[in-house]
Amino acid sequence: MEDKKAYQETMEARLSQLGARIDELQAKVQQTRTDVQADLNQQIEELKVKRDVTQQRLQELKASGGQAWKTLKSGFQSAWDKLSHAMEEAASKFDREQSQK
Repeated sequence: MEDKKAYQETMEARLSQLGARIDELQAKVQQTRTDVQADLNQQIEELKVKRDVTQQRLQELKASGGQAWKTLKSGFQSAWDKLSHAMEEAASKFDREQSQK
């Protein structure tokens, strides 16, 4: 059970860090060219939705036990992977826009 708790704490910390990165990106959108701001804002909103889904999966994981925990962990990991990938894509796009500025 200690592995479960350690995993949950690690993922909570990672979600918190990722949430802070989303907030940073959102704050920097105003520094980009006007013609790309709407697209970047849309990506940020999509990231927030994915973050919320991942957070919900983590709550479900925390409430589970035994075999259900193993099953839900897989679902959480999938949501986390999607969120992480989307974050990297958004950050990359933002960096490209910043370099063109």
